[in-house]
Amino acid sequence: MTIVDFDRVADTNINRQLMATTLTIGQVKVEALKERLLTINPEAEITALQKIFNEETADEFDLDSYDYIIDAIDSLKDKALLILMACQTNAKLFSSMGAALKMDPTRIRVTEFWKVQGDPLARALRNRFKRDKQFPAKKFQCVYSDEAPSDSPKGERRERTNGSLVHITAIFGFTLGGLILEDVTASSRASSPDSRSPQGSE
Repeated sequence: MTIVDFDRVADTNINRQLMATTLTIGQVKVEALKERLLTINPEAEITALQKIFNEETADEFDLDSYDYIIDAIDSLKDKALLILMACQTNAKLFSSMGAALKMDPTRIRVTEFWKVQGDPLARALRNRFKRDKQFPAKKFQCVYSDEAPSDSPKGERRERTNGSLVHITAIFGFTLGGLILEDVTASSRASSPDSRSPQGSE
């Protein structure tokens, strides 16, 4: 497993990120997460990269070497680039849309990218692809919420960073992980000799 993030743990991460506690504030996020994951499974092979995926660093990532790629990038430009590049590989891509300012867990959905409705980030991505006349080479599934973000009262300008709630980000993350497990299981069943034999045959 390779985990990629440039940031360090901040107190604003504590409410929703596994490795973020009062003891890890200031630590490199991917290093703190790697250490946490190894306490769960000491035999896991984890590569932690303190990097940003963007035009300058994209060539440093061998995307063809992965079976699965999860896109959880916030930056529109960098997110679009990863999607375009990942869709040119044999890896299965799953993408997270926006979780900020969402509260209703029952509004979280999974669907193909071009069918996502009610998500501003997905809409912005589609507009960017159309504007640049560059489109993903294959279809991919997205986790998103169709809940309308809560707005500030009329006339009030929002200057704060858009916050995310733990139950929403957790469901997004677990759903992305579940999609991978579901695909692994389906692929395993498809390649099993028993699955190719008529039921009851010997």
